[in-house]
Amino acid sequence: MAGKLYLCATPIGNLGDMTPRVAETLNMVDLIAAEDTRNSIRLLNHFDIHTPMTSYHEYNKVEKAKYLIGQLNDGKNVALITDAGTPAISDPGEVLVKLCYEAGITVTSLPGAAACITALTLSGLSTRRFCFEGFLPADKKAKGAVLEDLKNETRTIILYEAPHHLVRTLGELYEALGDRRATLCRELTKKFETILPTTLQGALSMYESEEPRGEYVIVLEGKSHDELKREHEADWQSISIEEHMGIYEEKGIGRKEAMKLVAKDRGISKREVYQHLLSVGESVRGELE
Repeated sequence: MAGKLYLCATPIGNLGDMTPRVAETLNMVDLIAAEDTRNSIRLLNHFDIHTPMTSYHEYNKVEKAKYLIGQLNDGKNVALITDAGTPAISDPGEVLVKLCYEAGITVTSLPGAAACITALTLSGLSTRRFCFEGFLPADKKAKGAVLEDLKNETRTIILYEAPHHLVRTLGELYEALGDRRATLCRELTKKFETILPTTLQGALSMYESEEPRGEYVIVLEGKSHDELKREHEADWQSISIEEHMGIYEEKGIGRKEAMKLVAKDRGISKREVYQHLLSVGESVRGELE
């Protein structure tokens, strides 16, 4: 019988957030795969856990995953932990989970702390719909593509950033998205936890004179549907009604339905679209009914 992989959430700061189930599991498994064994040994010592550890991180995630799959296939139970929080979220654990499923190995998750959710609930921004971006890509082109996608994102946006990159990232977000309400969260659950409800511009002004310290979660307000609608309406006004019709008809949409869509986009009646098309000699007879 193959063993089982346990994804064990560990505290993101306050050790009191360790769940009894995670502590029990870490004691029970045959092996713990840890992001950094030097950090994790302090956690294990605090809870008097003496299970053997092996490193599993971004730079050995493929080769070490093969080793861990071998251990699991030999019937050993393995726990995966990160330095802080829930494994496989913005973390190489996702690779191991994928390979386990491909190998027919059972995976289970023991929930607990997650910085992204903790920050979202503290942000004062909408929590009904949100998207998690983790760290923005280091590659300039890939980062630009992500920022372009976020321009019209209506959900609340959650990102991670290290202190030495914070000002640069805030500047890039401000340039790409404009000023937005934002909440910056640092040192979550720790003694010096700080929650700063502000704006992107306000945060940039603040860190011109104050050095960022600690790991940050940036929570950004999404674009409102009204703002998005106004922008789209402005875009439609820049082209003629005939060109607007052509966009829909090129997609295979019939004339009658295209007229309805054009009217809706431009905030006018279908009859106005009909009359305009007649005035420029377009063939729309019988399409208004």
